[in-house]
Amino acid sequence: MLIQEDSQDIENPPTPYIGGRKGTDKYRLTILTDGLLRFEWAPDGEFEDRPSYFAAHRNDLVKNVPKYRVKESKEKVEIFTSRFQVTYDRNEFTPGGFFVVVFGYSGTRWRYGEVHETLGGTTRTLDNVDGRAPLGPGVAARKGFAHLDDSKSFLFTDDGYFALRRPGLGRVDGYLFCYGHDYRESVQAFYKLSGNQPLLPRWTFGNWWSRYYEYSDKSYLELMDTFAKYKIPLSAAVIDMDWHLVRDPRVIEAGESGWTGYTWNKQLFPDPPAFIEQLHRRKLKVTLNDHPSEGVARYEDQYKDMARVLDFDTSHGDPIPFNSSDRAFVDAYHGTLLKSLEKQGVDFWWIDYQQGTQSLKGIDPLWLLNHYHFKKWDTPGARPIILSRWADFGGQRYPLGFSGDTVVSWQSLDFQPEFTTTASNVGFGYFSGDLGGHMLGVRDDHLTTRWVQWGVFSPIFRLHSTKNNWVCKEPWKLPAGSGQGPRDVIISFMRLRHRLIPYLHTMNARAADKDKPSPLLEPMYWQWPEREEAYNVPNQYYFGTEILVAPITTPQNRATHTGKVRAWLPPGTRWVDWLTGVTYDGNRNFWLSRTLDKIPLLLKQGAIVPLDGNPEPENGARNPSSFEVVAVVGANGRFEMMEEAEDGKDNASPEWLRTPIVFDQAKGTLTVGPTKRSCSWSVRFVGFKSTKDIHASVDDKSLSPKVDVVDNGLLVTLGDVPSGAQATVSVGSQPGLSVNDPYALMFPILYDAEVGYRLKEDIEAIMTPKSVPTSVRATQLEALDMDADLRLVLMELLLADSRS
Repeated sequence: MLIQEDSQDIENPPTPYIGGRKGTDKYRLTILTDGLLRFEWAPDGEFEDRPSYFAAHRNDLVKNVPKYRVKESKEKVEIFTSRFQVTYDRNEFTPGGFFVVVFGYSGTRWRYGEVHETLGGTTRTLDNVDGRAPLGPGVAARKGFAHLDDSKSFLFTDDGYFALRRPGLGRVDGYLFCYGHDYRESVQAFYKLSGNQPLLPRWTFGNWWSRYYEYSDKSYLELMDTFAKYKIPLSAAVIDMDWHLVRDPRVIEAGESGWTGYTWNKQLFPDPPAFIEQLHRRKLKVTLNDHPSEGVARYEDQYKDMARVLDFDTSHGDPIPFNSSDRAFVDAYHGTLLKSLEKQGVDFWWIDYQQGTQSLKGIDPLWLLNHYHFKKWDTPGARPIILSRWADFGGQRYPLGFSGDTVVSWQSLDFQPEFTTTASNVGFGYFSGDLGGHMLGVRDDHLTTRWVQWGVFSPIFRLHSTKNNWVCKEPWKLPAGSGQGPRDVIISFMRLRHRLIPYLHTMNARAADKDKPSPLLEPMYWQWPEREEAYNVPNQYYFGTEILVAPITTPQNRATHTGKVRAWLPPGTRWVDWLTGVTYDGNRNFWLSRTLDKIPLLLKQGAIVPLDGNPEPENGARNPSSFEVVAVVGANGRFEMMEEAEDGKDNASPEWLRTPIVFDQAKGTLTVGPTKRSCSWSVRFVGFKSTKDIHASVDDKSLSPKVDVVDNGLLVTLGDVPSGAQATVSVGSQPGLSVNDPYALMFPILYDAEVGYRLKEDIEAIMTPKSVPTSVRATQLEALDMDADLRLVLMELLLADSRS
């Protein structure tokens, strides 16, 4: 411990601790990084070095002392790092005696005990929420500092079980993140302290089917086969609580609710292992819902085995109580109870704990459930996964999360993108929402469609809904409409989700990177912290490194048959809408309008997105046999696609197959490889339609590629490329994005618009002449009496045409 009785500076002390002298100090300050301070107050002078649920990796940080300077006297302590200065009067913490200034943010300072707003974190559940819900704090804050309190979470023992904190009132264990507007670095410090998100199995990024419903084995398999009939790929089959006994006479006789259960309902599932095997043959992973709070009742198949292991008296038929804080019960719960079902083929568990936050020892049961479930599956060489609620800070170590039972409404959908993205501020990057909403509300097929579209560009795609015969999530039950009806759109987007898996799995590796991890979804202000516009579009976000998403979360306009979203396009580049090929200048705030079959997906110049080349992918998530690379000309770009060498296992440390994809703007060439597998390749240049100077080769051997002008750009098909080869497509030196044709873009929308024919003629007269400046045409449109959303559509097209 650092001890200085005289006022003097000490450069680079050998220990990260200030104070904490046993029997003398009641305070201890710890410099964990140049931007992270831990502060403790212990009335008995006993400080805590054991890892906690939140700060599970704290002891790794204290081994590497960052550079700092301390000035200490009898009256006060001052600490200086490259990012912050601490001033502390050595007494019990008060706002006046303990405060921190973050360098570069004059006029603001953190004071102990005062409430300071952050940019938000997340919350445990959205159960029964209709619209917005309050969010807890995160580690990103506009004032430059963020405080997280860790005084209540439990501690870990050396063998991985829990321990309680020392008793006594007045104990303080807090962490202050002082990273200014370096929000990503603040979250990365959070990961260093608390632990990274683990690498997820590749299949988790496919489509999940889930519904609270009394399926039988026959009806569930028929449902899975209907998805296959419509060529809708799936990767996970979720069996909700009615897999077990719920209203069986034995449940009623025992006086139980049926909410908790571990015995298959043989009337619905007469042969569970055979049923699960059929799902596995369809390339689906299987999970069962577990509401564990009521323990193990006397009618359960595993009751006697559990009682024997726990030495539990069964003479009265009492239920074995659930107790996640009892080590013997936890071992039996996993080793006897759940293992009996896992032997039948269950791949992972959906832990649905809703019953409060206190166990017998005063510890939140969800903390323990998530930890022990994950620890149990986290065996050498394995890659564990659970589906559960976010318990608290530290929950990022136990993915995946489900957000809870939201109300079916536009207000709920409008909160989903912000809610899911903001969770990245506490490092939780894998939330799964109930796509389409869970309960109540009214049927609205456009709402379902927009919710699914956002879900495709969310971390985990999982359809789910409550037990109601009238709730409709099966796509084929929705109306079709020449490619633009809800059925067609949802099927198309669900196929796109599986096509995105090569991109998503690469981002999965990025999120689990040991040195510079970053969640899949990033708020706009992470990259643009000094631009006010970035804070004003909470539903807009970066989806990995290449895609900017602005989902539509409000109803269609009847006059224009479009939905709209207010977006901000960052400066320094031009942007191309992936689905339309329309190009926009950056550094703009404006409305984007789309028909039901599209949402704004913006790619900057130089962006590269690898897709599965099969337009109708199969179930599961195997490495594809063909690829389509989506690319944008106008700037250099590089993307390293990461796949796993498939051996049938989700290894914790996989052998990565890395395929570089590089675009050279000066040469106008896109190069793939050297490839790691023999596959077929094609390249889609969105926003680019020139067919001149198109050349292709494999290892300098010239090809004759198939070249097609498509709605959103140019598709160049190369064909097969052998393993170890390098394929190149050239589109001519210094290629530029195509100029938009506002009239061609306007025509289908104006044709379908339910407005007066004379108005359509007036609009056509304004939009047609190319020689009239954009500003003049905008003024002319403003003078027309028309629906406000139609005006927004037309103004967007004029802005897209502003270059010409």
